[in-house]
Amino acid sequence: MSKIRVTQVRSAINRPQRQKDTIKALGLGKLNKTVEKEATPQVLGMVEKVKHLVKVEEA
Repeated sequence: MSKIRVTQVRSAINRPQRQKDTIKALGLGKLNKTVEKEATPQVLGMVEKVKHLVKVEEA
């Protein structure tokens, strides 16, 4: 399974609670914080829901 690097680039302030919860579930929460995740369908779906708040790269 490949890995992806997810970086939060926009704030979750004034966003719906579901998007805030998704950011937290990805392990993010502060701007410019980066986490590496396995590219599972579940993680890719979470990234898709907050793609306007994060930057994704191959790890």
